[in-house]
Amino acid sequence: MTPSPQNINDPAVLWSIARRLHPIYAELAREFVIEAPAEFDLQALESKKEDEPGAEAVEQATAWLNAMDERIQVHQLRQFLQTCSMVDRTGLEALLQHFLAKSERSETVRDKIDFLLVQYFSQAAPTDLEDDKADIAYVAQGLEPVLGEVELKTPVWLNALDRVLEAARHCRSLDQLLHGGVLEQGRKAKAQAGDLFYLPVALVAFTRFGYLMRRVFFRLMLADLNVILEGLTELEEKGVETIDCQRAQFSAQEPIIRLRMICQSWKVMFQAEYSSGQPLRMLVDLRASVDCALGRNASAAGKTASAAEPMAAKAAPSKPAPVKAAPAKAVSAPPRAAAAAAGAGGAKSVMAAKPGPAAEVKKAKFAVAGDEAPEFEVEAAPPEWNAEAEPQFGKKK
Repeated sequence: MTPSPQNINDPAVLWSIARRLHPIYAELAREFVIEAPAEFDLQALESKKEDEPGAEAVEQATAWLNAMDERIQVHQLRQFLQTCSMVDRTGLEALLQHFLAKSERSETVRDKIDFLLVQYFSQAAPTDLEDDKADIAYVAQGLEPVLGEVELKTPVWLNALDRVLEAARHCRSLDQLLHGGVLEQGRKAKAQAGDLFYLPVALVAFTRFGYLMRRVFFRLMLADLNVILEGLTELEEKGVETIDCQRAQFSAQEPIIRLRMICQSWKVMFQAEYSSGQPLRMLVDLRASVDCALGRNASAAGKTASAAEPMAAKAAPSKPAPVKAAPAKAVSAPPRAAAAAAGAGGAKSVMAAKPGPAAEVKKAKFAVAGDEAPEFEVEAAPPEWNAEAEPQFGKKK
């Protein structure tokens, strides 16, 4: 089992973790309307104050947490932790101790641990940390409070992660990253690791990988937004007032002024510390619509994408088929534009859209929740690179 700085089997430690996690799980259950186990009093952990609880209390608390774990999906945990300010560093430590102590090593448990480690490291790392400074030793140092001291003898099979990162850095658009096979290679590397994923050095390597992939996501998202805004300006200078954006689930004659407003709201949204609910595929399709209106051919982008694919293929023995985007379904302009523009008020307004035909299309098309959620989500804006700064944990700009 992965080592932990604390004796996770100590009843006092278990009780401390349970008390720390109870309000987090209770709030998560309220937000996602998850029915908590009826046989346990939800207030028991909060009201219990003694440092050395009885064995029965610890057993009840542990059983309640485990039952909640079965109900909470990976994408729900991601969305909650990236939109809720109640979970601080100590809360993440408690979550990691809880999941790392589990004897069951299911795919769901693995994915939760993977996300939590990246989230934990991201909160500790300074915003001006350069990519080349985030080496395996630096990441291990950041994870020491939850993993303990890690022997940094990296197995050869983990080198595949660096090849996937190299391929991701060669992508020149979000479309290339999402549909060029790069993300599939990262998922494949994690799946093929099996129980080796839980080796301390592997946990550090996958955390570094996820952290750097988040940065790639941000750079490409902001680059796409800038390309779209520049394209809209060019169209306006040519006297164009509306363009066909049906592929992006807007109207066939979408006003450019409305698209500019939406893109500006997205730019604000992408700078916040969350990513769940971001319209990733919608952004890709909107760029394609603008390029089409300008008479640009998608082949130029495709040539750049093809350069990244061979490097991604080296990361694993076989290369999965590129991910196909779901066919767009046209919806009426006002509901779609209203939902997209809601991003100006924060991501929660987008994610909290009432169920309905338009909301269902949005969920199927570009929401990041669910089984098709991107593996590597982003939680903070890309830093201003400072070559002079020497990164130190706990010091942020």
